[in-house]
Amino acid sequence: MLEAIRNAAQGIVGKAIMTVVMGLIIVSFVIWGVGDMLRGFTASTVASVGGAKISAQEYHVAYDRMIQQYQRRLRRPFTNEEARQIGLDRSVLQRLLSEAAVDEEARKLGLNISDDALREIITSNPDFRDKSGAFDPARFADALRNMDLTERGFVSELRQQALRQFIVAALTTGIAAPKAEVTAEADYEGQTRSVDYFLLPAAAAGEIAAPSDEALKTFFNDRKSSYRAPEFRAMDVLALEPEMIANPAEVSDADAEAAYAKIAGKDPRFGAPEKRDLQQILYPNEADASAAEAKLKAGASFDDLVKERGLKPEDTDLGETTKDAMLDKTEADAVFALPQGGVSEVLKSQFGPVIVRVKGITPSTMKPFAEVADEVKRQVSASRAGDKIQALHDKIEDLRVSGKSLIEAAKAVGLTGQSIDAVDAQGLDPKGAPVNLADKAELLRAAFASDVGLDEAPINTKDGGFVWFDITKVDPAHDLTFEEAKPEVEKQWRAEEVDKALAGKADDLVKQIKAGGSVADLAKSAGAEAKSAQDVHRAEQTSLPEAVVAAIFREPADGAGSSATPDGRVVFKITADKTPPVDFADARVKAMASQLDSATRESLLDQYVEALRRTLGVVVHPEVLQSAEGS
Repeated sequence: MLEAIRNAAQGIVGKAIMTVVMGLIIVSFVIWGVGDMLRGFTASTVASVGGAKISAQEYHVAYDRMIQQYQRRLRRPFTNEEARQIGLDRSVLQRLLSEAAVDEEARKLGLNISDDALREIITSNPDFRDKSGAFDPARFADALRNMDLTERGFVSELRQQALRQFIVAALTTGIAAPKAEVTAEADYEGQTRSVDYFLLPAAAAGEIAAPSDEALKTFFNDRKSSYRAPEFRAMDVLALEPEMIANPAEVSDADAEAAYAKIAGKDPRFGAPEKRDLQQILYPNEADASAAEAKLKAGASFDDLVKERGLKPEDTDLGETTKDAMLDKTEADAVFALPQGGVSEVLKSQFGPVIVRVKGITPSTMKPFAEVADEVKRQVSASRAGDKIQALHDKIEDLRVSGKSLIEAAKAVGLTGQSIDAVDAQGLDPKGAPVNLADKAELLRAAFASDVGLDEAPINTKDGGFVWFDITKVDPAHDLTFEEAKPEVEKQWRAEEVDKALAGKADDLVKQIKAGGSVADLAKSAGAEAKSAQDVHRAEQTSLPEAVVAAIFREPADGAGSSATPDGRVVFKITADKTPPVDFADARVKAMASQLDSATRESLLDQYVEALRRTLGVVVHPEVLQSAEGS
């Protein structure tokens, strides 16, 4: 779980200075607010850069907002301990230090921004304008109230942000990555290789003798830290979902048929409607369209019309569509009345007159109503279960308040609770089998943020139901003993022995290939099938595993090698190596150059801010920082 949070942290926080670079002046305040939001916090200095000070209040506000953002994203409480484990406290401090360093430099340079310029920034913000586009003081005031800001505080922080932007612009305007770097990166990404290869299966390793206990213990001790049992939790669960209380008998045939007419073709459980692969020629006016229709009647083909209009086949392709997906009902009726290969007369579409050809037809697989009537009735009944769900919810809550356990409460209202002996955060039992749980992802997230004895509110499910849970036991994560880990140890030992044996055989085969041996002949002698892969790129998905692709590009242009895969070991010979000329007008090269330009500017700003911080001097007060975090 923490690893996932670490990944998220990299995208949200980024490098400290990029807040200055990429943040829009006004929007940043809408999102982050300013330092006068929190009242009554003890005024102390967390850190200083030169003469600029970061108060405990300022740090606490920034840190608390980041915590709240994580809570909204994770939809659960996010603690100080978790924040520290992913370095959120350090990231917030570094961002504030970087901003303070730039602010101090702006002060030393005597930079300022006029009130007129600030007024222009505020009045030009579309968030503060009415429908006519004019600045609306009432909207501006509402925005300040929503952000809990005073106008003076807002303007003060806006002035700082604007000055930061000016410094950033002065440093980065016109900065671009060197052309040689763009060329090298384009060459790297554009390079392709073709290979002949075959798979040496695990069976080719031969018989692996059973290991002794001593060998396994040595293997275990060398990797002891990797053998851990995850935290398991025992819990009682009570799910209350519309499907559980649905009663198909309460739904009339007429109501079910009406519902079926609405969902047939949209719900895959009841089949799919007919689809048609269409081509269309759009004409600028009725006269041109009528002239084209006359040519069709005189014997011209649809393809003739396409050629006459100077269109490519892909310019006319609409792809597959259902009748309901077409916006114009009259056009849809006409098109779906044509046979396969049929060409329509001039039809009126929302874009103008068109002529349509039916390129292909995929027949309907719709199930007849009689075949799915019971399922439709159950679905209709479930959709009507809202009042019943709420009534049962209230009864269950009353029973819990009176001291009943979840299992007892379930029984009292005619439901069946679920007692889970052990489940980890991934939803697996101690044997690695998945545990069946209602609303699994949300339930596990909430359950592993709870504890024994806590009375948690039920989880709201997407279909309007509820899931209650009580944690009854927590078995903490712990190191496994040799005896506990032995089955897994033996499995991994054997896998490594197989890989060693295959690697040895593969090395011998690679030597033969390098000496002039044929991949086809060597594959045949190994009882394997020789295959080829053309134009393999480093980063693009291919039929070859990622590890094999990486190995292919590690070898010389005419080299040979091998790489382990889940099924054995691939032996390969590179048969072609191509690097196309760099086309700087190509969209992919332009996008790559733009990314390199941004990285170059980011690197320059990093160096600039780091130099400022060294020159000005940074002082951090850990005890005030800890207090500001609320620990």
